[in-house]
Amino acid sequence: MDNLRYKWEPYLSYGQLFKFAKNKVVYHQGQAGRGIYYLKKGEIKVTLLSDKGDERIINMVPPGMLFGEHGIYGEPYLTSGTTTCPSIIYFFSNDTIASICKDQPAAGEIYTDSLIYKFRTLAEIIAHLDSPVEQQMAFYLLKLVQENGNTSLNQTAFSKYIGTSRITVNKIVQKWKHKGYIELHKRKIIINDHAKISMIANNANND
Repeated sequence: MDNLRYKWEPYLSYGQLFKFAKNKVVYHQGQAGRGIYYLKKGEIKVTLLSDKGDERIINMVPPGMLFGEHGIYGEPYLTSGTTTCPSIIYFFSNDTIASICKDQPAAGEIYTDSLIYKFRTLAEIIAHLDSPVEQQMAFYLLKLVQENGNTSLNQTAFSKYIGTSRITVNKIVQKWKHKGYIELHKRKIIINDHAKISMIANNANND
């Protein structure tokens, strides 16, 4: 993901700047797409609502990334995007995207690479849906740290990542803390033993 961050910066002058307060929905799953977004400052929680009505967090978008790429040219948004803190966001309409790609061919490649990355992330999520809860937690923890540098999720939000109860998440977090794999600092989970967490994520023996 690092090779995608801030690549869209040269095209911000084409977009419309908006300031969102905390916990504001930027776009809704199923809504007809009007364009794409770029996060200049803040954080976006991307969620997926299942047919059964269960909501799962599938990604946390850091500054410097596009999001909502699937909602272009009227296609429905596959997820919902919500701010987790006050955020500065640029919006690029369908017509604006067409204009940028016409004037700046490199922009089309950046958009395509970002879209592919998001679909790959969604595929990884689906591939782990039936994995044991502890394995899922380890996988998402590593993913969040790799993409954002840390995990600022509380355990309630983390439970929505996994699709399980906060009690279950807390038991595993306390187990890892007791074994020295992680430590807790305010809302953040700090990994002390990447090798052990990676073993759990890969379904290796973690007794």
